[in-house]
Amino acid sequence: MKKLLAVLIMATLAISTASCAGKDDVKSIGISQFGEHASLDNCREGFLQGLADAGLKEEEDFTISYQNAGFDTAIATQIAQNFSANNVDLMCAIATPSATAAFAAAEDKDIPVIFTAITDPVEAGLDSGNVTGTSDKLPVEAQLELIRSMQPDASTIGILYTTSEPNSVSAIAEYEAKAGDFGFSIEAIGVTAQSEVTLAADSLIAKNVDCFSNLTDNNVVGVLPSILEKTNAAGIPVYGSEVEQVKKGCVAAAGIDYFRLGQKTGLMAAKIITGEAEASEMKYETISEYSIYINSQALEEMSITLPDDLTGQAIESSEN
Repeated sequence: MKKLLAVLIMATLAISTASCAGKDDVKSIGISQFGEHASLDNCREGFLQGLADAGLKEEEDFTISYQNAGFDTAIATQIAQNFSANNVDLMCAIATPSATAAFAAAEDKDIPVIFTAITDPVEAGLDSGNVTGTSDKLPVEAQLELIRSMQPDASTIGILYTTSEPNSVSAIAEYEAKAGDFGFSIEAIGVTAQSEVTLAADSLIAKNVDCFSNLTDNNVVGVLPSILEKTNAAGIPVYGSEVEQVKKGCVAAAGIDYFRLGQKTGLMAAKIITGEAEASEMKYETISEYSIYINSQALEEMSITLPDDLTGQAIESSEN
């Protein structure tokens, strides 16, 4: 199935990039998204909005070839290599595995790469060269403070993460360094593939953690509904890392707006494709503003009361 998917992706890519030939004044942008879930989709939509906000029009100023790797790093590599072979003018990579693949494929040809939804560009090796973008570094202290205010008696936070994702490894290290300041210990379980996530969730539940705290880990977020089914049955609240996870059933999150993250990335990309700036001259940017999102239904099901000091700033994010 994966081989068939890869063949279909490459065939589509060849057709879409070939259609741009002969249009020297129209820049070709290859978008590689690691997988399909709401936060990454919001990044892509925000990216396109950022290009529009800069006054650029699709088909007149740029063309888009969009490819989705289906959370498969091998396919992400193939997508990046084919973008490079077809000499796109700019690669936009959404999430760390796609970004590192794009940078590796683009480096020899010096094709500019712009990334988004990367927690730690330095850890991922994306802080130098013809590459720039935006970081979605998690507001870890704000999340720990939120959990403490929601669950005053909690002591252990469980976290699932992918051991090969630099963004997740970096976030785990920060959680472990700061958890003690808020009276928590961290119980983290690493996985190597999405197929391992739900079993790892069972292991965390068996360890009697007081709650889960999600990262922006692509493998974990990709099966979040299955995780929530298990944690809800066990009566363990799950805190998300952004609004879309809260909409799916997490109780709350201190997180950023991924549409705005993508929008900022699109504005940066516009400077590159118009020649106003080089990617190598633009330092990556971290979006530091965050909001508190809550799902009142999920809070009620977990018998958690929203503290008074959060009622004025919390944004209701239930889909019901």
